[in-house]
Amino acid sequence: MNFQQLEYVLAVHKHKHFGLAAESCHITQATLSAMIKKLEQELNIIIFDRSRKPVKTTDVGLIFIEKSKLILLQKNALFELNNTSEMLEGEITIGVIPTVATSLLPLILPEIMSKNPELTLTIVEVTTEQIKQQLVMDKIDLGIVATPIKDDRFEEHIMYYEPMMVYGIENKNKSYVTSTDVKNQSVWLLEEGHCFRNQMLTICEIQEKEMKQSNLNFKGNSFETLLNLANTFGGLTLIPELYYNDLNEVKKAKTKHFEPPIPVREISIINYRQFANAKAIAYLSKIIQEIVSQTLTTNNYNKQDLDIIGI
Repeated sequence: MNFQQLEYVLAVHKHKHFGLAAESCHITQATLSAMIKKLEQELNIIIFDRSRKPVKTTDVGLIFIEKSKLILLQKNALFELNNTSEMLEGEITIGVIPTVATSLLPLILPEIMSKNPELTLTIVEVTTEQIKQQLVMDKIDLGIVATPIKDDRFEEHIMYYEPMMVYGIENKNKSYVTSTDVKNQSVWLLEEGHCFRNQMLTICEIQEKEMKQSNLNFKGNSFETLLNLANTFGGLTLIPELYYNDLNEVKKAKTKHFEPPIPVREISIINYRQFANAKAIAYLSKIIQEIVSQTLTTNNYNKQDLDIIGI
């Protein structure tokens, strides 16, 4: 048995197809199939049911897969001991929730890519639940989400606290608002599945009072749409501060910060397995913190002045 055989098994499990797995491993299908067959004979188990289309991993094969992942993670951790380079290399896939991706990625990607020419970075924009599922299935390596997610399977690495802000208040004499100002108000919401929607509901203390016209029931997927609807029909909506920073002056004038305690969302990198991608997590956390910290007002407050809104 060797590490290569384990990697071939994981590739077949991922692609559910020997040909696609061989292509991803840059070897011939015949070689991959022979190596896996030899491993099955050595262990006296059947890892894959080859009669099924797509290929199906057997019950004992699933147990083997989980143990193989742990072995390969430990192998990677050992090789990292001698990796003194500060740059990231290889391939990394990161899932990012949409309400973070829209403002964070344009800030951080130029510097990350310019400083890491040997890195191939893939970003997928998906919900928190999808990120958790894809981490478990090894479809992505890391996730950037709002935390705490209250799931012991995942490690959370906090990067920053982002203030929530209220859009749709025209009062020019009012520089700040309190939670009382928005409680039980009519609010335009993101559709279900967005953790930011849950946070909006918590701050505004609304359950059934989302903004509706008599013949319009809208569930938004973007902050831009919510702002435009608030402009057209009235009502409020909430946005994160990084998104606010990119607004024009007219829209900024309609947006207010909260007075302390300021409702904030906690943004973290999460990973599924202990020790997995430790270098990438440390590097990305550091560079994101350095860039984002220059743009957020939370740096002007003590932590006791922040109210972390769960999801």
